[in-house]
Amino acid sequence: MRTSFTIVIISLLFFTLNLQAQLSQTWISDLGNGKFKNPVLNADYSDPDVCGVGDDYFMTASSFNCVPGLPILHSNDLVNWKLIGHALNRLIPEEVYTHPQHGNGVWAPSIRFHNDEFYIYYPDPDFGIYMLKARNAAGLWSDPVLVKAGKGLIDPCPLWDDDGRVYLVHAYAGSRAGIKSILAVAEMNADGNRVITPSRTVYDGHEVDPTIEGPKFYKRNGYYYIFAPAGGVATGWQVVLRSQNVYGPYERRVVMAQGKTGVNGPHQGAWVETRQGEDWFIHFQDKGAFGRVVHLQPMIWKDNGFPVIGVDKDGDGCGEPVAEHKKPKIGGNFVKNTPVESDEFNFGEFGYQWQWHANPQDWWSFLDAQKGILTLFSVPLPDNYKNLWDVPNLLLQKFPSDKFTSTVKFNFIPDGRFDGERAGLVIMGMDYASLSIEKTKEGLSISQNECIGAEKGNAEIKNETLSTEKSVVFFRVNVTPDAMCFGKPFKAREGKWIGAKVGVFCSRPVKNNDGGRIEIDWFRISNK
Repeated sequence: MRTSFTIVIISLLFFTLNLQAQLSQTWISDLGNGKFKNPVLNADYSDPDVCGVGDDYFMTASSFNCVPGLPILHSNDLVNWKLIGHALNRLIPEEVYTHPQHGNGVWAPSIRFHNDEFYIYYPDPDFGIYMLKARNAAGLWSDPVLVKAGKGLIDPCPLWDDDGRVYLVHAYAGSRAGIKSILAVAEMNADGNRVITPSRTVYDGHEVDPTIEGPKFYKRNGYYYIFAPAGGVATGWQVVLRSQNVYGPYERRVVMAQGKTGVNGPHQGAWVETRQGEDWFIHFQDKGAFGRVVHLQPMIWKDNGFPVIGVDKDGDGCGEPVAEHKKPKIGGNFVKNTPVESDEFNFGEFGYQWQWHANPQDWWSFLDAQKGILTLFSVPLPDNYKNLWDVPNLLLQKFPSDKFTSTVKFNFIPDGRFDGERAGLVIMGMDYASLSIEKTKEGLSISQNECIGAEKGNAEIKNETLSTEKSVVFFRVNVTPDAMCFGKPFKAREGKWIGAKVGVFCSRPVKNNDGGRIEIDWFRISNK
């Protein structure tokens, strides 16, 4: 057995956690000297959008097939972000999302605050555009309402106009709609829960802005603005369109591109105007297995009525991303914050970092606050099972940065009536690898496993196996900046439109009237 991954009983003193602050041990954007470094979130919060309410800022992002969906993050300075919940507890239609639907589900959303309520508009490219709302961004959100039905409708964003009329801009997914690279606007009713006119194309990007999508709608000084990315996720640029008429014609400018930086495809996000009079832009960068991470850029408005995002070193009106910058001005003193990563399972509720790969059944898990453990009951493998790509009960979280260590301690309690029940720690993507413990005819065995081309239905293979009499195990994986991990060299790979994820699973090969379980004591992420 190779020594670059570890299965050992180790001193708990090795893992010293700051349980009060719960700051990330792997990435903090706030440099503590009045400056920040990008990315502000070095994790897969794809297609971010942000709205400001006073001195508070709220972000949501794409979540695709992961449940719960539509993460909600809060910040007071656009640099320090805390994950405070999710807006979507289950994906609809329920019968569709009981099984993993990789790359489907919640695509690029928008979040807005209007009439003392938060609104989120999100697209499901197979069904249409939905809206849900809440009085409290961290509280209970309404059930989604279908605003506009149709295949291939994506990336919606509302605009409440000065005259009380309400509009919705959106794009098209070529994989469903048969057309892409165009943006359209439709009018909604006053409640913003139903489109009342056909969508009208307002911009055709085929010639100069291929794959233009992800539009965000604003109004400033009597002009309608559409901020939209073009040129592809990993290779594109940020476009801003401007018109005095909601339906155009629109003037165009490229306001940010990679330039001479190492930040590929810098685009798609949110313009934020602070109460202190500053302008900022939140966007993502595609980092492959590490997902689409979130950057913060300074932004200024020019005399020509268009913004420049980032730093315009050559004065051509197109900015480049910054690596470090002075933090936004804020109206108070706030502590550093990062999304929570480690979990001691002491509070009887899941940490917000956890997501399933499909709508969960109620009985899959049990959080016992008295014992401080999370029990995962083994779930029968789905019909026509090929590998873990098909399994809905994977409990996973995002890679927290591009260098980290994950360690889990659990007790494996298999059902003694059959063989093949297993549980483990997994790095999940279109390729995946795992450490697992399994009940076999000979007893318990521990394996390092991998599956290359999981999304193609390829079989999982065992690289190394050893026998054990211990049912309490510590599994650990180290992830390096080149996405290498585990013992036999394995390179993590992204999922379908999402970054690779790390987490746990427990499954059984039979559909009998009961099964075994694992009792997880803790799951910890560190920089060691």
